Amino acid sequence: MQKLSLDALAREHLANASAASSGRSAATVYGGHEHTLRQTVLALTAGTSLAEHENPGEATLLVLRGRVRLTSGGNSWEGRSGDLITVPPARHSLQAIEDAAVLLTVAKRG
Repeated sequence: MQKLSLDALAREHLANASAASSGRSAATVYGGHEHTLRQTVLALTAGTSLAEHENPGEATLLVLRGRVRLTSGGNSWEGRSGDLITVPPARHSLQAIEDAAVLLTVAKRG
């Protein structure tokens, strides 16, 4: 069994993102290629975004810190600390409205 502090990981990756030229920092905290489930902490500085990309499976975003906007097609959803956003099964992008950290959970399609 493994226990992690999502709060500590959010702090760490927000600091890393602030120091990175890309304005991003991420680490897989559970799962990976050999698992169906993967959870990744992702931090973005304000104004930084992840360009539109495919959804690899069922996915959710738990906003740990800050505010983000998830956009898919003509729709967008804003989330702030404590919000859980279901990622649509379509191309989408993510933008940090303010410095933000999220927990991305993905269950890969078979």
